[in-house]
Amino acid sequence: FGASWPLNVLKSYRARTTKGKSLAFLLLIFFGYIAGIASKLLNEVYMAQIGQKWYVLFFYFLNLTMVGIDLILYFRNRQLDEKG
Repeated sequence: FGASWPLNVLKSYRARTTKGKSLAFLLLIFFGYIAGIASKLLNEVYMAQIGQKWYVLFFYFLNLTMVGIDLILYFRNRQLDEKG
């Protein structure tokens, strides 16, 4: 499962088109990760144990970054679709 976002980013980069992509879905996932990060940062119990559970936030940020890159590629690919 952890390899799905990097592979999706690679596919978007190579495809050079938005066909088969949903901007609404990407935005939903992106803001879902932001909400997940916020919930961890606002959770006092989690923050008290951040030394032992840092990896949870690491993976949230890693996935947020991957989805962010995919969003950037979506807009690049949309421009390419409009040109072609």
